[in-house]
Amino acid sequence: MRRLPLFAMCLLTIVVTQANAAEVWSRFRGENGGRAAAGSKLPTEIAPDKHVAWKIDLAPGHSSPVVFGDRIYVTAEKDTQLVTIALDRATGKTIWEKVAPHEKFESVHGIGSHAQCSPTTDGERVVVLFGSCGLFCYDREGNQTWHIPMGPFKNEFGAGSSPQIVEDRVIVCQDHDTDSFLAAYDKRTGQKIWRTDRAEFPRNYCTPLIWTVNGKKQIVIAATLRVVGYDFETGKELWTVRGISRMVSISPLLTESGTLIAGGWAAGGEETERISVEPFAVIKKAVDKNNNGTFENDELPKGDIKQRFPQVDRNKDGSVTEVEYEYFRSLFEQGQNSIVAIKPGANGEATETHLLWKQRKLVPFCSSPVSFGDFVFTIKDGGIFACIDAKTGKHVKQGRASGTDEYYSSPVIGDGKVYLIDEEGRLTVLSADRECRTLHTAEFGEKSFATPAIVDNRIYLRTNGHLYCFGE
Repeated sequence: MRRLPLFAMCLLTIVVTQANAAEVWSRFRGENGGRAAAGSKLPTEIAPDKHVAWKIDLAPGHSSPVVFGDRIYVTAEKDTQLVTIALDRATGKTIWEKVAPHEKFESVHGIGSHAQCSPTTDGERVVVLFGSCGLFCYDREGNQTWHIPMGPFKNEFGAGSSPQIVEDRVIVCQDHDTDSFLAAYDKRTGQKIWRTDRAEFPRNYCTPLIWTVNGKKQIVIAATLRVVGYDFETGKELWTVRGISRMVSISPLLTESGTLIAGGWAAGGEETERISVEPFAVIKKAVDKNNNGTFENDELPKGDIKQRFPQVDRNKDGSVTEVEYEYFRSLFEQGQNSIVAIKPGANGEATETHLLWKQRKLVPFCSSPVSFGDFVFTIKDGGIFACIDAKTGKHVKQGRASGTDEYYSSPVIGDGKVYLIDEEGRLTVLSADRECRTLHTAEFGEKSFATPAIVDNRIYLRTNGHLYCFGE
């Protein structure tokens, strides 16, 4: 590996150390992973023609911008290339752009992107994940320092969970229909430190949260049916709390009081709208026309299993075995759309001992909750927002945002305001209190999937064609 000269190392040290907490948003949803950004003074009335410090054209991508010191990093899908871009934070000008080599694009959701996972940075390096193309690490000047091939992932929706740099390692969770895992890699070399098998979990999209309890770091993941805490040093499972949805797209957060908030939503998991399918043995005679002991797609009648055939067929061999069928049937039976609150100190099976409350109403699908003070804020598809008492789980206020489409972007909070943007680019700004007053609305006229970043009195908002920097 190329060594830097001494003066360059000193300069790099100055750059990295001078980036204080107010100048860092190093991962998806920032340092607090869903809590309010600290110490920011932000404009309320942001719009394509209001409070714009700068605006640049940007190739499409669903990944969220991350910021460290004087740099912004994003990923994008540029024609047939997957690119990582470093931008000057003061002007938005491109500093460097690097292409991640790939043989072909993997499958993604119909409204998805091949640049879905957000970058992560520690100021000295930036790490990006392009699904089955793998994990790439670049130094500050854009030189690739290591690459870890991954996959191919068995999941026609692609990868969505973002990596993050924590201390000396890169933490990666990838839950797909088979071969799911949690891993830690040395951030300097890419060498694997440990890898934990998560084969029981099919596809999920939670980005892990780092939770320090009694001085020791844990990696928290919300996924199929349960929330799990892993030991940061070894990857060993420490505790679990059960009772969430069969698939999870939202990421957990910590409130200011130290309570963990997690959960998820999936079709059929509502209290009043359950999905239930008959056992394999009951329908086998009618469905298994060729008597080979499995169900093929063209044999299945229209319904919940046929609709999800690629998920039920976990090994992608074109047939659903009894084991695969019954596993998925059990997910329908057990899944509970919910947001849960968990107190610290759990060990082993902790559902009965450490679950503080469970809220089953107005649970978001993709948009992760955020918190400020005594409240947790959520936004559900259709623009239905809710303010939840973080201590009790009870709804304090609910209403409808101006954006009434689906929400893939997560809300962010700064300067006492909640910023929300729906898929169609309609922005709502609410007061971050129990009243949730609508302070401002705007339309950007472009689709939006990325979560904004808030850094040093600036808010960076990405649409599918531009990156905006807003400030007073």
